[in-house]
Amino acid sequence: MESLDDIVLESEDKMEKSLSFLHEQFSGIRTGKASPALVENVKVNYYGAPTRLKEIAQISTPEPRLIVINAYDPTALPEIEKAILAANLGVTPMNDGRLVRVPIPELTEERRTELTKVARRMAEEARVAVRNVRRDANEQAKTLQKNGAVSEDDAENALKEIQKTTDKAIADIDETLKAKEQDIMTV
Repeated sequence: MESLDDIVLESEDKMEKSLSFLHEQFSGIRTGKASPALVENVKVNYYGAPTRLKEIAQISTPEPRLIVINAYDPTALPEIEKAILAANLGVTPMNDGRLVRVPIPELTEERRTELTKVARRMAEEARVAVRNVRRDANEQAKTLQKNGAVSEDDAENALKEIQKTTDKAIADIDETLKAKEQDIMTV
């Protein structure tokens, strides 16, 4: 049987994972400058297996508006090109037979607003995930109290601790969103 400490620690861990997942998602939202994070998690059909791009190629940004992908296996270049197009990132890769170049176009005001909405939606999904973790942890703590495994005071303290963790996680999500929105809207 789990103790209250286990429930609190587990909820903290899950909330941190929600935040790190949000960071990972945000790295895929492009701003006006080139970043390897934009394409590194794109799944490429490599010999029939979906493989992350960063595992089969070296990704660099020699210029502020250009991503260069150097595949370890040159026969994968057409698949890399297809995967980037299919990922719908708003960029058009160019394959010259040795490298895939991905020029990053200037973002229009309309596209920036669209990307901001996408970021807000991702942040809201992360908030919902954090609240679900809180709800599950609260239910577990209340069940332990109901079964007589812990005192009412201990259960109350655990619920307060879970709420404190939830508030911090949501504040972190809001802060991350604010930084990403600023990043997107900066020309």
